Amino acid sequence: MNKIKQKPVIYIAVLTAFVLCAYQTKTIVDPPNDPVFNNLDQTVSPGADFFMYANGGWIKRNPIPPAYSSWGIGNVVQEEIRDRLKKINESALKANAAKGTGTQKIGDFYFTGLDSAGIEKMGISPLQEQLNIIDQAKDEHDILNAAALLTTTGTRNFIGSRVGQDDKNSSKMMVQLGQTGLGLPNRDYYFKTDARTTRIRNDYTTKYLPTMLALSGWDEQKAAVGAKSAYNIEKFLADSSRKLEDLRDPYKNYHKISVAGLNRITPGIDWDDLFTKLQFKAVDSVIVGQPEYYKAVDKALKTFTIDDWKAYLRLKLITSYAAYLNNAIAEENFRFSGKVLRGQKEQLPRWKRVLDTENGLMGELLGQLFVQEYFPERSKIRYVAMVEAIRQSYREHIQKLDWMSPETKQKALAKLNAIHPKVGYPDIWKDFSTLNISRDSYAGNVIQARHWSYMINVNKLGKPVNHQEWNMSPQTYNANYSPSNNEITLPAAQFLIPGIKDDEVDDAVTYGYVAASTIGHEITHGFDDEGRQYDIKGNLKAWWTPQDSVKFTQRAQMLVNQFNSYVVLDSLHVNGKATLGENIADLGGIVLGLDAFKKTQQYKDGKKINGLTPLQRFFLGYSLGWLGHERDEVLANQILTDVHSPGFLRVNGPFTDVPEFYKAFNIKKGDKMWLDPDKRVKIW
Repeated sequence: MNKIKQKPVIYIAVLTAFVLCAYQTKTIVDPPNDPVFNNLDQTVSPGADFFMYANGGWIKRNPIPPAYSSWGIGNVVQEEIRDRLKKINESALKANAAKGTGTQKIGDFYFTGLDSAGIEKMGISPLQEQLNIIDQAKDEHDILNAAALLTTTGTRNFIGSRVGQDDKNSSKMMVQLGQTGLGLPNRDYYFKTDARTTRIRNDYTTKYLPTMLALSGWDEQKAAVGAKSAYNIEKFLADSSRKLEDLRDPYKNYHKISVAGLNRITPGIDWDDLFTKLQFKAVDSVIVGQPEYYKAVDKALKTFTIDDWKAYLRLKLITSYAAYLNNAIAEENFRFSGKVLRGQKEQLPRWKRVLDTENGLMGELLGQLFVQEYFPERSKIRYVAMVEAIRQSYREHIQKLDWMSPETKQKALAKLNAIHPKVGYPDIWKDFSTLNISRDSYAGNVIQARHWSYMINVNKLGKPVNHQEWNMSPQTYNANYSPSNNEITLPAAQFLIPGIKDDEVDDAVTYGYVAASTIGHEITHGFDDEGRQYDIKGNLKAWWTPQDSVKFTQRAQMLVNQFNSYVVLDSLHVNGKATLGENIADLGGIVLGLDAFKKTQQYKDGKKINGLTPLQRFFLGYSLGWLGHERDEVLANQILTDVHSPGFLRVNGPFTDVPEFYKAFNIKKGDKMWLDPDKRVKIW
């Protein structure tokens, strides 16, 4: 049995070595288009602030444009992608394609998005049907029905329902309920008293909410009263919402409850009827992430008046579609969401906003055309091979661990071998044939697309898990790991370096930029503080020995303490507990990518390029992945709402834990980048 399983591993290892050798880049002495050398700020010592040493030159030359809250490599890649998608859309506009074809849907969506005169003329009329249902509500039952309707067309409200895999039985799709319903980014914005958060909250309550209600057609007095009512409901729900770090424990956020049991703990909600309105069929049990939140919803339905709830739902609907409505609504929405929350000075041009919306709703439809022209098969083959190089590096790391028992090692290796990589683009594309897009209305098209997406999700209930489905489009600059599927998704766009062809980048940079910061990072998520709790089949199950779990937790706590110590802005510290999974993945990706790079010819030759050794170029390549800078508003928001540390700390933080970093840049005790050896974290 074991021998049969070993054959494919050996074959893949040989194939990987062959492909990676075939793609070894030519050693070019001092190339002018060097993706790392040209970004350096050599006035900064690597030992003082490595992130700024690596990226400071680029940052000085590239201030944040007014329409952006941050500016970095991801934005530059996104600009290139937008230009390519614009060409696709402009071709679709001129094609006069047959109704129902992908080209027709792309062209018509783009047409309505650019039709600013038509959008202005329609005002809020595309939402009138939903507004009427809210306005006609007479009791709690009607409020629940209205909330269900809004949910089916993509408007977030106090019902947070979806179909997803059962964490303890990953082969089964189940209805999931989670906390939601807030208008500010998360619960902390309702209770923190620091000056920055207080200023945002005051703007939200006294300017944004009443203005949006007035723009929806209410008079000034009614809008002011309605804004207070809606905010009071949100604050009530926020008080029973969990903090960011508390949402990361999969066991504490898993409660499988029968529908009858759910009806008992929330007696004011008829869940059988509500699930019917939500278009779920034959629901006998659900997984509730935060039961206390739904108890608060049940209490709120009795505590607040029907008029309070009408104001709340009206605001949820208007703010959800504000970006697709007339200019006054769109501008006020941007003033708060863009300027106040994120520090943007002006809006993106309309064509970019429309493309971003279209990409979010119909990404794979665009992606089919995108990869045909911009991501050849040979690139996919290269990065599939690189995944296997990182997998082999991880095998070696697990086998050498001095703190893990043989029993847990064996299961960890089995899980690692079973990780399924999705690279570049899907083998089977999503079917958009039932999506109806026309030239009637921009907001109407968004409603149609959101409802279509909702029904795609709803119809998964009771069906086998589709392991061919992607959760990102190929043109997305991002990547992820799914614990329930034990798979990584690596879209084509994630491999791009702006302004340079893939085969012109030396291996040191590629192994830092792709193998470490993306592939190694995502694979490590399978073994971070959350991912490690899922077994080889993606089930939430204890498969570690108790002793090994204790040892892992002790090492992970060192990383929590390390990141807790970092001050980002004002008095805001990184939340080491909330960001732990990402910090583990960053550190794991670096050490795995580094050991995989050590097997390449470039590393063995040791030749310098632009005065930089291969080892130095590896660390600079990793830093390239986090190239950029952010406005203070974004940093403050990130600390409160994001499980990722700020980009500069995703470089400076984990590098201080890697011995080779000290050697590469001659970091000495007394340097700011120095961390005493006994405080350096080593997990994988």
